[in-house]
Amino acid sequence: MENAKGKVHKFGDNVDTDVIIPARYLNSSDPAELATHCMEDIDADFTKKVSAGDIMVATKNFGCGSSREHAPIAIKASGISCVIAETFARIFYRNAINIGLPIIECLEAAAAINEGDEVEVDFDSGKIYDITTGSEYQGQAFPPFMQELIDAGGLVNRINKNA
Repeated sequence: MENAKGKVHKFGDNVDTDVIIPARYLNSSDPAELATHCMEDIDADFTKKVSAGDIMVATKNFGCGSSREHAPIAIKASGISCVIAETFARIFYRNAINIGLPIIECLEAAAAINEGDEVEVDFDSGKIYDITTGSEYQGQAFPPFMQELIDAGGLVNRINKNA
């Protein structure tokens, strides 16, 4: 699995799925359309600031709220290559993996990494490198079967690939 490397966009505790993609946009399932509204209720300029490969960092309980695949789809389609958080809501965690969005839990990294830092994530080892500060953190590495799901672009693509 290829490393993720990019600029950090930082958020706090309890970022729920209604903030990630507001309910008023759920009439679309088009990833590109969802991406244009990603995080707009918490950061109106998010989609203007994010570049392909950037990394999202948050603290506790990221992705709480309603169970909707639209949230990780919007994040992935916005260009975010990985989300690092102290903890994730369990249903968001599964939805993210199922659509091929890499996410990694690491309390220390979530607390210490700042907005705008340049960060690299090695998914094979779970290592998170804050290039800006020179710090290194140990997150949870992905087991091989999860790496296969993410590399394939999600569960459906993985199943279709092997059909």
